[in-house]
Amino acid sequence: MNTLQPLRQISAGMLDVALYETGPADGSPVFLMHGFPYDIHAYAEVAPLLAAQGCHVYVPYLRGYGATRFLSDATPRSGEQAALGADLLALMDALAVPRAVLAGYDWGGRAACVVAALWPERCAGLVSLNSYNIQNIAKAMVPDTPENEHSLWYQYYFHSQRGRAGLTADRRALCRLLWKLWSPTWQFDAAVFERSAAAFDHPDFVEVVIHSYRHRFGLVAGDPALASIEQRLATQPAITVPSITFDGADDGVRPPAAASQHAHLFTGPRSHRIVPGAGHNLPQEKPQLFADAVLELVQKHLPA
Repeated sequence: MNTLQPLRQISAGMLDVALYETGPADGSPVFLMHGFPYDIHAYAEVAPLLAAQGCHVYVPYLRGYGATRFLSDATPRSGEQAALGADLLALMDALAVPRAVLAGYDWGGRAACVVAALWPERCAGLVSLNSYNIQNIAKAMVPDTPENEHSLWYQYYFHSQRGRAGLTADRRALCRLLWKLWSPTWQFDAAVFERSAAAFDHPDFVEVVIHSYRHRFGLVAGDPALASIEQRLATQPAITVPSITFDGADDGVRPPAAASQHAHLFTGPRSHRIVPGAGHNLPQEKPQLFADAVLELVQKHLPA
Protein backbone atom coordinates (compact mmCIF):
# COMPACT_ATOMS: atom_id res chain seq x y z
CA MET A 1 0.00 0.00 0.00
CA ASN A 2 1.49 3.28 -1.16
CA THR A 3 2.12 6.01 1.43
CA LEU A 4 2.73 9.56 0.24
CA GLN A 5 6.07 10.39 1.82
CA PRO A 6 8.18 12.40 2.41
CA LEU A 7 6.18 15.54 3.15
CA ARG A 8 7.33 19.09 2.55
CA GLN A 9 6.39 21.95 4.90
CA ILE A 10 5.93 25.47 3.56
CA SER A 11 4.58 28.66 5.11
CA ALA A 12 1.62 29.88 3.03
CA GLY A 13 -0.89 32.49 4.12
CA MET A 14 -2.37 31.52 7.48
CA LEU A 15 -0.83 28.04 7.46
CA ASP A 16 2.28 25.95 7.66
CA VAL A 17 1.18 23.55 4.92
CA ALA A 18 2.25 19.93 4.74
CA LEU A 19 2.22 18.59 1.20
CA TYR A 20 3.43 15.71 -0.89
CA GLU A 21 5.25 16.62 -4.07
CA THR A 22 6.23 14.41 -6.97
CA GLY A 23 7.14 14.58 -10.64
CA PRO A 24 9.75 16.45 -12.67
CA ALA A 25 10.62 19.92 -11.42
CA ASP A 26 9.86 21.47 -14.82
CA GLY A 27 6.64 19.50 -15.32
CA SER A 28 3.18 21.00 -15.76
CA PRO A 29 1.92 21.92 -12.27
CA VAL A 30 -1.13 20.12 -10.90
CA PHE A 31 -2.77 20.52 -7.47
CA LEU A 32 -4.78 17.58 -6.11
CA MET A 33 -7.12 18.61 -3.29
CA HIS A 34 -8.68 16.13 -0.85
CA GLY A 35 -12.05 16.35 0.88
CA PHE A 36 -13.71 15.62 4.22
CA PRO A 37 -13.27 13.14 5.81
CA TYR A 38 -10.31 12.01 3.73
CA ASP A 39 -6.67 13.00 3.28
CA ILE A 40 -3.88 13.18 0.72
CA HIS A 41 -3.97 9.40 0.27
CA ALA A 42 -7.10 9.79 -1.82
CA TYR A 43 -4.45 10.51 -4.46
CA ALA A 44 -2.01 7.71 -3.58
CA GLU A 45 -2.52 6.17 -7.01
CA VAL A 46 -3.38 9.30 -9.00
CA ALA A 47 -0.21 11.23 -8.09
CA PRO A 48 2.28 8.69 -9.49
CA LEU A 49 0.20 8.25 -12.63
CA LEU A 50 0.42 11.99 -13.29
CA ALA A 51 4.10 12.21 -12.36
CA ALA A 52 4.88 9.42 -14.82
CA GLN A 53 3.30 11.55 -17.55
CA GLY A 54 5.51 14.53 -16.74
CA CYS A 55 3.33 16.50 -14.33
CA HIS A 56 4.71 18.24 -11.24
CA VAL A 57 2.13 17.20 -8.66
CA TYR A 58 1.31 18.92 -5.37
CA VAL A 59 -0.96 17.17 -2.84
CA PRO A 60 -1.50 19.33 0.26
CA TYR A 61 -3.21 18.56 3.54
CA LEU A 62 -6.07 20.99 4.06
CA ARG A 63 -6.37 23.12 7.19
CA GLY A 64 -7.27 20.88 10.12
CA TYR A 65 -5.70 17.75 8.63
CA GLY A 66 -2.42 15.89 8.93
CA ALA A 67 0.73 17.91 9.52
CA THR A 68 -0.70 21.21 8.24
CA ARG A 69 -0.81 23.72 11.10
CA PHE A 70 -2.08 27.24 11.72
CA LEU A 71 0.77 29.73 12.06
CA SER A 72 -1.02 31.71 14.78
CA ASP A 73 -3.12 30.69 17.76
CA ALA A 74 -5.21 33.80 17.08
CA THR A 75 -6.39 32.68 13.64
CA PRO A 76 -10.03 31.51 13.71
CA ARG A 77 -10.29 27.79 13.03
CA SER A 78 -12.61 28.43 10.12
CA GLY A 79 -13.69 25.76 7.66
CA GLU A 80 -15.61 28.15 5.41
CA GLN A 81 -15.27 28.01 1.64
CA ALA A 82 -13.38 31.31 1.46
CA ALA A 83 -10.72 29.85 3.75
CA LEU A 84 -10.24 26.80 1.56
CA GLY A 85 -9.89 28.89 -1.58
CA ALA A 86 -7.61 31.44 0.07
CA ASP A 87 -5.40 28.63 1.40
CA LEU A 88 -4.98 27.16 -2.08
CA LEU A 89 -4.18 30.54 -3.61
CA ALA A 90 -1.66 31.30 -0.86
CA LEU A 91 -0.03 27.91 -1.39
CA MET A 92 0.33 28.56 -5.11
CA ASP A 93 1.93 31.90 -4.30
CA ALA A 94 4.31 30.37 -1.75
CA LEU A 95 5.37 27.73 -4.26
CA ALA A 96 5.73 30.37 -7.00
CA VAL A 97 3.29 28.51 -9.25
CA PRO A 98 1.59 31.13 -11.43
CA ARG A 99 -0.88 28.80 -13.14
CA ALA A 100 -1.89 25.16 -12.70
CA VAL A 101 -4.56 22.56 -13.31
CA LEU A 102 -6.63 22.30 -10.12
CA ALA A 103 -8.44 19.07 -9.29
CA GLY A 104 -10.46 17.99 -6.30
CA TYR A 105 -13.63 16.72 -4.70
CA ASP A 106 -15.68 17.68 -1.64
CA TRP A 107 -13.81 20.36 0.37
CA GLY A 108 -10.83 20.16 -1.98
CA GLY A 109 -13.04 20.50 -5.02
CA ARG A 110 -14.57 23.56 -3.39
CA ALA A 111 -11.13 25.12 -2.93
CA ALA A 112 -10.37 24.47 -6.60
CA CYS A 113 -13.72 25.93 -7.71
CA VAL A 114 -13.18 29.07 -5.62
CA VAL A 115 -9.79 29.75 -7.19
CA ALA A 116 -11.10 28.92 -10.67
CA ALA A 117 -14.04 31.32 -10.24
CA LEU A 118 -12.31 34.24 -8.53
CA TRP A 119 -8.76 34.00 -9.90
CA PRO A 120 -9.20 32.33 -13.31
CA GLU A 121 -5.78 33.50 -14.46
CA ARG A 122 -4.27 31.06 -11.93
CA CYS A 123 -6.28 28.04 -13.13
CA ALA A 124 -5.44 26.47 -16.49
CA GLY A 125 -8.15 23.86 -16.04
CA LEU A 126 -10.49 22.47 -13.39
CA VAL A 127 -11.51 18.92 -12.47
CA SER A 128 -14.41 18.99 -10.01
CA LEU A 129 -16.60 16.27 -8.55
CA ASN A 130 -20.22 17.40 -8.13
CA SER A 131 -19.69 20.19 -10.66
CA TYR A 132 -20.09 23.73 -9.26
CA ASN A 133 -18.99 23.26 -5.67
CA ILE A 134 -19.34 26.83 -4.38
CA GLN A 135 -21.96 27.12 -1.65
CA ASN A 136 -24.98 29.39 -2.04
CA ILE A 137 -25.24 30.28 1.63
CA ALA A 138 -28.11 32.74 1.08
CA LYS A 139 -30.28 29.77 0.05
CA ALA A 140 -28.89 27.26 2.54
CA MET A 141 -32.14 27.08 4.50
CA VAL A 142 -34.28 26.24 1.46
CA PRO A 143 -35.24 22.55 1.92
CA ASP A 144 -34.14 19.95 -0.57
CA THR A 145 -36.07 16.78 -1.41
CA PRO A 146 -36.67 14.51 1.59
CA GLU A 147 -34.31 11.90 0.12
CA ASN A 148 -31.49 14.43 -0.28
CA GLU A 149 -32.15 15.87 3.18
CA HIS A 150 -31.77 12.38 4.60
CA SER A 151 -28.25 12.08 3.15
CA LEU A 152 -27.21 15.32 4.89
CA TRP A 153 -27.92 14.04 8.41
CA TYR A 154 -24.28 14.42 9.44
CA GLN A 155 -24.35 18.14 8.62
CA TYR A 156 -27.38 18.72 10.83
CA TYR A 157 -25.74 16.56 13.52
CA PHE A 158 -22.72 18.86 13.48
CA HIS A 159 -24.99 21.86 14.05
CA SER A 160 -25.61 20.65 17.60
CA GLN A 161 -23.34 20.31 20.59
CA ARG A 162 -24.23 16.63 20.57
CA GLY A 163 -22.66 16.38 17.11
CA ARG A 164 -19.52 18.20 18.23
CA ALA A 165 -19.26 15.84 21.18
CA GLY A 166 -19.82 12.80 18.95
CA LEU A 167 -17.10 13.84 16.51
CA THR A 168 -14.73 14.57 19.39
CA ALA A 169 -15.43 11.28 21.13
CA ASP A 170 -14.96 8.94 18.16
CA ARG A 171 -13.93 10.68 14.97
CA ARG A 172 -12.67 7.42 13.43
CA ALA A 173 -15.97 5.57 13.77
CA LEU A 174 -17.96 8.52 12.46
CA CYS A 175 -15.67 9.12 9.49
CA ARG A 176 -15.52 5.43 8.61
CA LEU A 177 -19.32 5.37 8.56
CA LEU A 178 -19.35 8.31 6.14
CA TRP A 179 -16.87 6.52 3.87
CA LYS A 180 -19.24 3.54 3.73
CA LEU A 181 -22.39 5.58 3.18
CA TRP A 182 -20.91 7.85 0.55
CA SER A 183 -19.16 5.15 -1.48
CA PRO A 184 -21.35 2.06 -1.07
CA THR A 185 -19.70 0.15 -3.91
CA TRP A 186 -16.10 0.85 -2.82
CA GLN A 187 -14.55 -2.08 -0.96
CA PHE A 188 -11.84 -0.51 1.20
CA ASP A 189 -10.16 -2.37 4.05
CA ALA A 190 -9.11 -1.32 7.56
CA ALA A 191 -5.54 -0.52 6.52
CA VAL A 192 -6.68 1.85 3.77
CA PHE A 193 -8.95 3.70 6.17
CA GLU A 194 -6.33 3.91 8.92
CA ARG A 195 -3.78 5.34 6.49
CA SER A 196 -6.09 8.35 6.06
CA ALA A 197 -7.64 8.41 9.56
CA ALA A 198 -4.33 9.42 11.13
CA ALA A 199 -4.87 12.83 9.51
CA PHE A 200 -8.00 13.35 11.63
CA ASP A 201 -5.95 13.37 14.84
CA HIS A 202 -5.06 16.99 14.09
CA PRO A 203 -5.66 19.22 17.15
CA ASP A 204 -7.90 21.57 15.12
CA PHE A 205 -9.79 18.93 13.12
CA VAL A 206 -12.99 19.09 15.15
CA GLU A 207 -13.10 22.89 15.28
CA VAL A 208 -12.51 23.29 11.55
CA VAL A 209 -15.08 20.62 10.64
CA ILE A 210 -17.78 21.95 12.97
CA HIS A 211 -17.25 25.51 11.75
CA SER A 212 -17.46 24.40 8.13
CA TYR A 213 -20.83 22.71 8.53
CA ARG A 214 -22.27 25.54 10.58
CA HIS A 215 -20.98 28.39 8.44
CA ARG A 216 -22.41 26.98 5.20
CA PHE A 217 -25.89 27.23 6.73
CA GLY A 218 -25.32 30.78 7.99
CA LEU A 219 -25.36 29.63 11.61
CA VAL A 220 -21.98 31.11 12.61
CA ALA A 221 -19.87 34.02 11.44
CA GLY A 222 -16.86 33.55 9.23
CA ASP A 223 -13.32 34.77 9.67
CA PRO A 224 -13.45 38.59 9.25
CA ALA A 225 -10.21 38.44 7.28
CA LEU A 226 -12.03 36.41 4.62
CA ALA A 227 -15.25 38.45 4.45
CA SER A 228 -14.43 40.08 1.11
CA ILE A 229 -13.92 36.66 -0.50
CA GLU A 230 -17.20 35.36 0.91
CA GLN A 231 -18.96 38.45 -0.48
CA ARG A 232 -17.63 37.66 -3.94
CA LEU A 233 -18.68 34.02 -3.62
CA ALA A 234 -22.18 35.07 -2.58
CA THR A 235 -22.73 36.34 -6.13
CA GLN A 236 -22.24 32.76 -7.39
CA PRO A 237 -19.54 33.73 -9.88
CA ALA A 238 -19.36 31.71 -13.06
CA ILE A 239 -16.41 29.44 -13.75
CA THR A 240 -14.87 30.43 -17.06
CA VAL A 241 -11.87 28.07 -17.24
CA PRO A 242 -11.89 24.76 -19.15
CA SER A 243 -13.53 22.22 -16.85
CA ILE A 244 -14.20 18.51 -16.55
CA THR A 245 -16.90 17.75 -14.00
CA PHE A 246 -17.91 14.39 -12.59
CA ASP A 247 -20.63 12.75 -10.57
CA GLY A 248 -20.36 9.26 -9.16
CA ALA A 249 -23.41 7.24 -10.12
CA ASP A 250 -23.37 5.69 -6.62
CA ASP A 251 -22.50 8.83 -4.65
CA GLY A 252 -24.27 8.49 -1.31
CA VAL A 253 -24.19 12.17 -0.37
CA ARG A 254 -24.52 14.09 -3.66
CA PRO A 255 -26.69 12.26 -6.20
CA PRO A 256 -25.63 12.47 -9.84
CA ALA A 257 -27.04 15.36 -11.83
CA ALA A 258 -27.39 16.17 -15.50
CA ALA A 259 -24.94 18.65 -16.99
CA SER A 260 -27.79 21.12 -17.41
CA GLN A 261 -28.21 21.57 -13.64
CA HIS A 262 -25.03 23.65 -13.34
CA ALA A 263 -24.61 24.66 -16.99
CA HIS A 264 -25.29 28.35 -16.31
CA LEU A 265 -22.41 28.43 -13.83
CA PHE A 266 -19.83 27.17 -16.33
CA THR A 267 -19.34 29.68 -19.13
CA GLY A 268 -16.12 28.15 -20.49
CA PRO A 269 -15.56 24.76 -22.14
CA ARG A 270 -16.97 21.98 -19.95
CA SER A 271 -17.39 18.23 -20.19
CA HIS A 272 -19.67 16.59 -17.60
CA ARG A 273 -19.35 12.86 -16.95
CA ILE A 274 -21.27 10.43 -14.73
CA VAL A 275 -19.15 7.51 -13.55
CA PRO A 276 -20.84 4.11 -13.03
CA GLY A 277 -19.68 2.19 -9.98
CA ALA A 278 -18.20 5.24 -8.25
CA GLY A 279 -19.20 7.07 -5.12
CA HIS A 280 -18.01 10.29 -3.49
CA ASN A 281 -14.27 9.59 -3.25
CA LEU A 282 -13.69 9.49 -6.99
CA PRO A 283 -9.87 9.72 -7.19
CA GLN A 284 -9.39 6.85 -4.77
CA GLU A 285 -12.15 4.73 -6.27
CA LYS A 286 -11.31 5.37 -9.94
CA PRO A 287 -7.72 6.65 -9.99
CA GLN A 288 -6.98 6.02 -13.66
CA LEU A 289 -10.14 7.79 -14.76
CA PHE A 290 -9.38 10.78 -12.52
CA ALA A 291 -5.76 10.97 -13.67
CA ASP A 292 -6.84 10.78 -17.32
CA ALA A 293 -9.17 13.76 -16.83
CA VAL A 294 -6.38 15.83 -15.29
CA LEU A 295 -4.02 14.87 -18.12
CA GLU A 296 -6.66 15.80 -20.70
CA LEU A 297 -6.67 19.37 -19.36
CA VAL A 298 -2.89 19.49 -18.93
CA GLN A 299 -2.26 18.43 -22.52
CA LYS A 300 -4.79 20.89 -23.96
CA HIS A 301 -4.23 23.91 -21.76
CA LEU A 302 -0.96 23.62 -19.81
CA PRO A 303 1.82 22.07 -21.90
CA ALA A 304 5.15 21.77 -20.11
